[in-house]
Order: sequence, then C-alpha cells, then structure tokens
Amino acid sequence: MNKKRVFSGTRATGKLHLGNYLGAVKGYIKLSENPKYETIYMVMDLHAITTPFDKEELSDNTRGIIMDYLACGLDPKKSIITAQSLVPEHAYLMHLLSSEISVARMQHLPTFKEKVKQHPGVVTMALLNYPVLMAADILLYKAGLVPIGVDQEPHLEIAREIARKMNDKYGLDFPEPVSFKTSGAYVPSLTGEGKMSKSVEGSYINLSDDLKTIKKKIAKVPTDSGQGNINNITVGGVNKREYISDETKKEAKGVEVLMELVDLILDGCERNEYEGLYQGPGLKYSEIKTRLATAIYYRELKPIQERRKKLEADPNYVNEVIREGAERARTIAKQTIIEVRKAMGLIQNG
Repeated sequence: MNKKRVFSGTRATGKLHLGNYLGAVKGYIKLSENPKYETIYMVMDLHAITTPFDKEELSDNTRGIIMDYLACGLDPKKSIITAQSLVPEHAYLMHLLSSEISVARMQHLPTFKEKVKQHPGVVTMALLNYPVLMAADILLYKAGLVPIGVDQEPHLEIAREIARKMNDKYGLDFPEPVSFKTSGAYVPSLTGEGKMSKSVEGSYINLSDDLKTIKKKIAKVPTDSGQGNINNITVGGVNKREYISDETKKEAKGVEVLMELVDLILDGCERNEYEGLYQGPGLKYSEIKTRLATAIYYRELKPIQERRKKLEADPNYVNEVIREGAERARTIAKQTIIEVRKAMGLIQNG
C-alpha cells in the first residue's frame, strides 16, 4: 500500500502553547498512528531567520519545540522529527525552484506585504523567498498533504504553481500539495479575538504554565453579568451559539471563549448546563474559571510537563532523535535533489 506523505512544520519562534497542542499536535499524533500516512514534522529554523530574530535564543527555541513535540506524544519511531536547517537540501532546492518564480509574483503576495509593514527596516531576500522555501520544504519530500492554517494558503498556492512549472518544463513528478485538516480543535484566544497565537500577548496558555499562572490568565477573560439570552444563528452554513447580553461586545466574546474552552476541556454536557444557567438564575464565572483552569492543568498540561522534565534530564536521547530524524529526512531529500539536478541539466559528477 502506498502511503500518503504528510509534511508540517512549526517556526522556531517560541514555546508551544495549548492552542498548538489541541489544534495541531494532537492531530499530528493521530496521523502518525494511521498506517495510511508517512509523517514528517520539523521545526523550521530557516524560516525563523526571515524576520528579525535573536541568535542567542534560536537554537534553544528549535530544540525546545522538538522536546515539546516529544512530550506531547509524538513518537520518533513513527514520524521523522528534526530541525529544518539540519537538512541542507531544503535551501538547495529553494534555489533551484526560485529560477521558476518571478520577483513580482513574490512581491504581490499579501503575506509579504504584511511582513514589510511589520518590519519595514529589515526587508530581506530571505523574507521575499519565504514562500519558495516553503515550497521546497514540501516538494523536497513530494508531500501531497500539508496541515496549515488559512493564513498560509497563499504560500501553498505558490508551491502548487512551482510544482506545475517544474513538472511541465522538466518532466518531474512533484505532486501538487493540498491543505489537509487534521482532527485538531479550534482553540480560541483568551482575548476573544481569533485563535490562540504566540504573536498576540495574553491570548495563549503555554504548555509550560503552572496552575497558578493558568488561573491568572483565565481570570482575565472578560465576562458579563452572568445572565442573558442565547440565540442560535447560522454562520457559513454552521450553526453556532452567540451570546447576546446587555454588557459590552468584548464581554460577550469572553463568555463565548469560556464556553468553547469548557466544550474542549470538559465536555458538551457541562456547556449545556452552563447555558441553561445563563438563561436562568445566572452563572458564577469565578467557579467556572477555577474549574476550567484546574482541568487544563491536570488533564492536559501536567502529563506533558512531567514528560518534558524527563526529556530535559536526558539530552542525549533528544540529540539522537534530532540526528536520526535528519538522517532519515536526508535519505528522501537527496534522491529528490538528484532527480531535479538531472532534469535541469546540472552536472552530475565532479
């Protein structure tokens, strides 16, 4: 049976948080345990240097995310787990692919324009080439499935465009990669705007947070008076509960965040109970927040933190996972480079 190859990566820009775990890593684990898929999960440290970075922290961030992957339950025997920069073929293929895409095409990408606004003084060639590097990451392994967020769709389209050009012009067999939704959940931001993101301060709970810290973060979620009306409305064809109260829109969003987290961490029955109280005698948010914070810590994060401590005490094991993952990745990558070099007419022997 031919396995479908899945590639996914996380930029080396900081610790993983609860949203990463529930929204992505849990889904990665399920994919890795499914015999239909061959999975490759990397920490993208080359992507991290496309915008301003701290050279003193980069290596530690990269290693830290790999340890988070392992602590969450990813098995290096079932998936390739390593760092992007340890597979130099990524950068090599990026250069070859860049010959088939124009500067103008890159400059018109909305994601590039956004980054230019964020970092106007440091617009580098690395930033411009970010989508080409992402295409190389995927095509190097001929991965057909890529779990990504909506914000990365323009980049995935670049990968498909490059794959078509390389196939048509050089007779290669790159698959046109498609976005792939894992079974992970959508985890809302604690601010009430969008999803948890490490780029938005106050929006997330780190996997390393202790119970006291989690309680403080949950306590800051804005709430209303505890009583109101709940209407069922349809958004994009999906029925969604929306809280309408006499308080501010921000407070209403905060209530919705709490209920969504209750649904994720506790269960739907408990959410239904709280909704009933919301329409009747009212909710005691302090009790809900305490219960929720406690469940997040003991049900989800404490086991991860305990495994993380064991990994920190065994650096040789982590080193071996990274080294072996890079070797396995390079076995695949080298074959792709040989094929592309030959197809493009590059010299084969020195």
